[in-house]
Amino acid sequence: MKAGTRHALTGLLWISPWLVGFAAFMLLPIAMSLYYSLTDYPLLEPPLFIGGGNYARMLTDEAFHKTLINTLIYAGASIPLSTALALGIAALLNRKMRLGGFFQAAVFVPTLVPMVAAAMVWMWLFNGEYGLINRLLGVVGVRGPNWLLDRHWAMPALIIMSLWGVGQAVVLYLAALKDVPEQLYEAADLDGMGPVRRFFNVTLPMISPVVLFNVITLTIGTFQVFAIPWIIFQKDKGGPGQSGYFYTMYLYDNAFTYGQMGYANALAWVQLLIILGLTALMFALSRRFVHYRAA
Repeated sequence: MKAGTRHALTGLLWISPWLVGFAAFMLLPIAMSLYYSLTDYPLLEPPLFIGGGNYARMLTDEAFHKTLINTLIYAGASIPLSTALALGIAALLNRKMRLGGFFQAAVFVPTLVPMVAAAMVWMWLFNGEYGLINRLLGVVGVRGPNWLLDRHWAMPALIIMSLWGVGQAVVLYLAALKDVPEQLYEAADLDGMGPVRRFFNVTLPMISPVVLFNVITLTIGTFQVFAIPWIIFQKDKGGPGQSGYFYTMYLYDNAFTYGQMGYANALAWVQLLIILGLTALMFALSRRFVHYRAA
């Protein structure tokens, strides 16, 4: 046996536990999910192959259209707001200040709170009669809406809740901001740039790879939003007018409430394709808007 072949076999032997685990817990479930998406599978009976029937069904499924539109609206508002808020907080924390470490920890700690506990807190905050948010609005003479029981305000309430978890992005932005060379800021000052121009012409291009990473992770997370709206609206199927009924919630209902596992798997594959398509689009746009430092 040649030395190169022996070394290759030795390497495969060492990584064989990982290969076996990857095949058993990743490749096999993926293959099974793809097969089930092509079947009528009511869980308690064997799957019946129907080809692309589940995918064709989505074209006329009003609930699918509703949840997809809700998810797109949620993502379209939550992603830019979260990004802007995280950048703003990171820029403030990047300044030299007393108790800077305390404020950084205070911003990050909410990301450690379990989602169930966070959902319960937000349900109290957005309570139309006794909630703290409406009480604060009342102080300035504004009558707050019944947030979670009004179909016009349920979605804005959920978008506001999504801003609760910006702490992780703030930490990443803060690390990127500290890595921007001071020489660039000195050159910007010599050119007479103000704070706003300096941010958009120096700071933002230098941290743009981190912005791209955070936007991609936000996109994946928002298209899989489930826990908080499920806890809040579990008795009312997405809240008033199903305004808080999202794609993953509909997928879950098909799988475990309606027992339509085949259709649920088809929904999961469409969700995957949407996320992959958006990620590919962002990478394509990054060639123009994201700047990487030369090695």
